[in-house]
Amino acid sequence: MTDAEKDGGAGGVRLQKALANAGVASRRVVEQYIVEGRIRVNGSTVTELGTRIDPESDLVDVDGTAVQLDVSKRYVMLNKPTGVVSSMKDERGRPDLRRFTKEYDERLYNVGRLDAETSGLLVLTNDGELAHVLAHPSFGVTKVYIAKVHGIVTPQTIAKLTRGFDLEDGFIQADKARLLDTSRAGQGSSMVELTLHSGRNRIVRRMMAAVGHPVDELVRRQFGPLHLGTLPAGQSRELTKIERGALLTLSRGESPADAGLERDGGMQENQ
Repeated sequence: MTDAEKDGGAGGVRLQKALANAGVASRRVVEQYIVEGRIRVNGSTVTELGTRIDPESDLVDVDGTAVQLDVSKRYVMLNKPTGVVSSMKDERGRPDLRRFTKEYDERLYNVGRLDAETSGLLVLTNDGELAHVLAHPSFGVTKVYIAKVHGIVTPQTIAKLTRGFDLEDGFIQADKARLLDTSRAGQGSSMVELTLHSGRNRIVRRMMAAVGHPVDELVRRQFGPLHLGTLPAGQSRELTKIERGALLTLSRGESPADAGLERDGGMQENQ
């Protein structure tokens, strides 16, 4: 009997086969995970080896981390260089993101935006449902930025950033802020690391200008569970299995305090 005959029919696909196909582990190892109660389907722990699922609709996680069952979905990390707008087709003819998606067969879209003069981590995907869920205003993904700014930033200024203050569109505060090694910034400049979950327009630049230190250079180093690492500017790579799982877990609301991505048509972000 073929695998299709074993798994076909109204019962769907055996859980261990679906997870083995997704690259979690071999079927035998997955069966051990099931017996040990390490796998949940739609939020409920399963321990029966005969469990069947629909990979297109059921949500599965292993040890609390979501598993990508639909292998047609693509998730890509881009280190967007400066001078490129966060659009797949810029109406004004400026350099856009199309040059970074040509090597992929799927039609990818950016999740959220960085303004043209900000570089750093940008997610590209063809998973519209994930982008839509993460765009919901109730989410607020944590992002980490490194800013080179005018002037010498003092501890008092760092305290003001975390304490918060009013901008023209309301109160704002950084989740975290710290002064980095000033010697890296050059004479008359400072390097500041900011962590925030706001998706308001150009918020990092506006915050730093408000405290008297306009931004010279800005890069996003972290986006929720994703870290830019050593990826060079202008280069992209597919997310690892662990990164995909972390991003999918975030999109399912498992960590609501550290969740939420913006996309075109939803809550916009231009830092």
